Amino acid sequence: MAHVTFVHGISNKPAPAELEEIWLRTLAGGLNGVNLHGEGITTSMVYWADVLYAEYDKDVAAYESLDAKTPKAADADAQTRAPITATSEEASFISGLAFKLGGTMAAAEAVEAIPANRNLEGLPYERIPLPWPVKKAFLETFLRDVHHYLFNTTFSPRPGTTYKVQDEIRKRFVTAVQAAAKSGGPHIVVSHSMGTVIAYDCLKRVKKTAHVDGLITIGSPLGLDEVQDKLQPGWSRPNGYPSEKVDGAWINVFDRLDPVAGFDPFIANDFQIEGRSKVKDIEVSNSGAWRHSIVKYLKADPLRQELRRMLEL
Repeated sequence: MAHVTFVHGISNKPAPAELEEIWLRTLAGGLNGVNLHGEGITTSMVYWADVLYAEYDKDVAAYESLDAKTPKAADADAQTRAPITATSEEASFISGLAFKLGGTMAAAEAVEAIPANRNLEGLPYERIPLPWPVKKAFLETFLRDVHHYLFNTTFSPRPGTTYKVQDEIRKRFVTAVQAAAKSGGPHIVVSHSMGTVIAYDCLKRVKKTAHVDGLITIGSPLGLDEVQDKLQPGWSRPNGYPSEKVDGAWINVFDRLDPVAGFDPFIANDFQIEGRSKVKDIEVSNSGAWRHSIVKYLKADPLRQELRRMLEL
């Protein structure tokens, strides 16, 4: 029996079962939907938000709304602010990522401000950028989540609970993939945002990880130099493909105006096998100024088509 393992991205999330159901419902929606459970395909979610957040996000409806799927200024509390750096390496990592993500967000807003019908240029229209508190919240959340994972920070999301962030999330990924390995395959890992870093890190650098038949990365920051530098030892440009654990294809789906992926969305040249490109980069176009939403990505026909093919549907 085929199996899909999901890995969610940055920021707080609804409870695990609710989040997985949102992903499944979104994939199944529309004329070209992929109803995984209806096709007899089992699924699981590598859930890690509770490693960095005190409690589940109760605003479940927002995760299925295309309009509401922007970062929330309310998330920028004391826990989610960008980390205070202790070393020059950490400071360089944070500043480099902040510069690149901020520039892509500005580009997305500029494109969104262009009138849909250029024959109407000259007529008044209103540009509605993301408010600064929202952009600040997103940047700080992304920087905090990625930093804590890649630097294996010790963190307490709630009183009485402390994790070594990378160690804990790696353990959860390895456990989920190992359980799915018994399904009989094909087994595909579908990851989003920070989840793509987790999936790659474990499939490339953690020996205990079981083999999978394919990998889909969505809205991924893996093209960024700062992230690649922290995936060493293990990653190198000519031999970065995780062929030790990924037996089949790696599909990378991106929107050029996604602030997480857009600075360097094409990763085939960065994750090669003996100097040869194997990753298939696929561009999609999400709607609105906020392009990073998993809900928007899961509605994209090219992503759905690749998932069908990998699952042999």
